[in-house]
Amino acid sequence: MQEDYKDSYSEKKLWKKLSKFAKAIGVKTTYTVLLLYYAYRRKETPRWAKNIVLGALGYLIAPIDAIPDLSPIIGFTDDLGVLSFGLVAIGAYVNQDVKNKARKKLNKWFGTVDGEELEDVDGMIS
Repeated sequence: MQEDYKDSYSEKKLWKKLSKFAKAIGVKTTYTVLLLYYAYRRKETPRWAKNIVLGALGYLIAPIDAIPDLSPIIGFTDDLGVLSFGLVAIGAYVNQDVKNKARKKLNKWFGTVDGEELEDVDGMIS
């Protein structure tokens, strides 16, 4: 399924979607997106893992998905499932540098984020 959404991904569309919906999707989901993005940017991440990231992020960006994003809260439930699957699948390529970059961007958008709030996400890849 994620393969179908690979073509929906572009960096410009990702930042546009996040700038518009980061508060709505919340800290944990935004952190998941950022982890995927920064893992994708690593040259050590293999092509197969990058393809999973493109599919997951493309699904988030796609204007049409299983549950429309216009629905408050519930509209991003399916996106979270796809993003979580993608993160677990490529978790071996999320190193401390990726986490640091994601947390820095998260703090810029949300203010200081309590690290304990992100432990659930980090737990998926540990």
